[in-house]
Amino acid sequence: MMCFQFVIFKFFMLLLIIFLHNHNYYGVNGDPQVECFFIFGDSLSDSGNNNNLKTFSKANYKPYGIDFPKATPTGRFTNGQTVVDILGQLLGFDEFIPPFANTTGYDILKGVNYASGSAGILPQSGKYLGDCISLNKQVDNHQITISKIKNRVKNDYLKKCLYHITIGTNDYIANYLLPKFYNTSHLYTPQQYAELLIQKYEDQILRLYSNSSARKVALVGLGQLGSTPAVIALYGINGITKVNQKVQLFNQNLISLVHKLNTKFSDAKFIYVNNYGIQSGDLSSLGLTNVSESCCETNNIGLCIPSSTTCDNRTSYVFWDEFHTTETLNKFTANRSYTSLHASDNYPIDIKHLAQLQF
Repeated sequence: MMCFQFVIFKFFMLLLIIFLHNHNYYGVNGDPQVECFFIFGDSLSDSGNNNNLKTFSKANYKPYGIDFPKATPTGRFTNGQTVVDILGQLLGFDEFIPPFANTTGYDILKGVNYASGSAGILPQSGKYLGDCISLNKQVDNHQITISKIKNRVKNDYLKKCLYHITIGTNDYIANYLLPKFYNTSHLYTPQQYAELLIQKYEDQILRLYSNSSARKVALVGLGQLGSTPAVIALYGINGITKVNQKVQLFNQNLISLVHKLNTKFSDAKFIYVNNYGIQSGDLSSLGLTNVSESCCETNNIGLCIPSSTTCDNRTSYVFWDEFHTTETLNKFTANRSYTSLHASDNYPIDIKHLAQLQF
């Protein structure tokens, strides 16, 4: 009898250890590593801000969200969680950071997601699809948030928050690479355009630094846009290298901006997240064997057709639709953004160490 009770005791202790491990990982019983998490960007981070906009750039319908909790289409442009969703968990938040469109009351104290599908650094980027919230407007919306919380928190509260920005993709795929709708490729060389984007980007970052006390800022580089199914369909296999070269001009200028900001401001830290490098190379070790096709059936703008069928094995696909990555790749990207696997993953430090800094 005593032996049986001992076995039962060991079994429940094992369950307790597993429970505590899982809850520590997702931050349920511990404090988050930063006071709050503010998210800016485009459809790679959007969690519902586009749902009520007059735009074709929406994802609040099935099969989007098929692998999200309760198989709910929330407005996330993927089958499950986005990179910032997963980063939020790694940072210790026990709930998803709410979109600005849905924030009420005290939930804004833990952070807000301002990202908008088809949005870019330039206000006109992505507008051919309809309304979107450009980076400039997202920073304006953040000021609205700040005005709501400034009387509830201490003066240095925002300095303890993490700011995460993923932007620039649509300045290429929904602007520069679409001469049918935009003349930017006729007005600027690829180098001039990259410099223009970084200049406008810097203006918004300085607004966040000056007006919002942003001190921990992660700036995410562009991925390999030339390798997306949509761009391959538009430019062919021969266009992959040409488009990716344009993207790398932006990334190189963004790295230079990070260095410039860190040199200028000793009371803040800016980092570059190397999505291009993280997502390159052989991904088959992750089970990602289909790197060129979309998992869902897509329409003429590259998004999933409502209620369409999906691929049989979603975990083996890099791309969910013709632009956006699957949850499988998002998890991989988030983990290497948070903790560098290689020195080149983040510059000069990774998000985990950025979160630990005190200002």
